[in-house]
Amino acid sequence: MGRSVEDKKAIVAELKESLGETTLALVIDYQGLTVAEMKDLRRKLRPSGATCKVTKNTFMGIAIREQEQWQPLTELLKGSNAFLLVKEDFSSAIKAYQEFQKATKDKTKLRGGVMDGKLLKEADVKVLGDLPSKEQLMAQIAGALNAVTTKIAVGINEVPASLGRALQAVADKDGSSSSDGSDNSSEESAS
Repeated sequence: MGRSVEDKKAIVAELKESLGETTLALVIDYQGLTVAEMKDLRRKLRPSGATCKVTKNTFMGIAIREQEQWQPLTELLKGSNAFLLVKEDFSSAIKAYQEFQKATKDKTKLRGGVMDGKLLKEADVKVLGDLPSKEQLMAQIAGALNAVTTKIAVGINEVPASLGRALQAVADKDGSSSSDGSDNSSEESAS
């Protein structure tokens, strides 16, 4: 029994809503995966905030029709597709998919993706996957900021210390020259 018009409209509305929250959409050919493997893919994607939607290409085509940034997806709407919709941490989501792909011995094939209105080929997606995750980037930035503040603190502490050393050197020089001078004057008076 076919779907009613209301069901179809609800599916398209849900896809539009999901795409509205998405920063990266990946299209994979999932033909040959078992239900258990699809469930495993969804489980692996969940920590990165990504979802896997399996829907007809016509529904996705209708959903992206009014959303300009997703227009390049139309080139990828051929065959059996699953759509990986990534909200934020695209690096982790891509890595999760790549791990899944290795575990299933390449049963799936990445057709491409779309990000910021640009069509991404498989090589582009791989480069995105090689980027550090959001948490790693934040840790790197925090480390860099910590290093800068440490250098500033050391520099600020060094000013009085170097000033103190300079004053001590001047005092030592004056002290040694005055003691040398007094020795010379006593030698002169003795002669």
